[in-house]
Amino acid sequence: MHEDGNGDGRGSGSPKSPSGVDPASPGGVDPEFLSLERELTVLLRRARANQGEMAREVHPDLESAAYGLLVRLEELGRQRATELAAYIGVGKATMSRQLRALEQLGLIAREPDPADGRAWLVDLTEEGRTRVGRVREARRARYVSQLAHWDRGEVSELARLLHELNQGMAK
Repeated sequence: MHEDGNGDGRGSGSPKSPSGVDPASPGGVDPEFLSLERELTVLLRRARANQGEMAREVHPDLESAAYGLLVRLEELGRQRATELAAYIGVGKATMSRQLRALEQLGLIAREPDPADGRAWLVDLTEEGRTRVGRVREARRARYVSQLAHWDRGEVSELARLLHELNQGMAK
């Protein structure tokens, strides 16, 4: 947390509603939630920029939004297009367009689902797996370098808290 008075743990001593509204603070909002909103905004802005960079590292013509599909396939293996669309939060037409582009770049392949002849399974090609793996390894190395001064317990706690945040937001 910041030591600039936002989220320093001292609190205002004022009662707060469950929605994070503090009637004693300016605008009626908890400084902790203002700080959270500010830090998440910075984090998300940087994440979007990094995703674009990573997509271009995988392939110069890869759309930023498609990078997440490749990572999902690397982590879980073959998936139905409908599962990928649900995970990313896009419609069938958008998913079909993205998969077509990835297929044309040689990063994924589609095959009929043996359990349902109407459905297709999508998986990384060897080229796709190699490229995505190389980019993800470089990203992890950057995290190690950037957070080298952190205690491993702090890194673990950050990962735990981010996981908890992601789980809560998925509901």
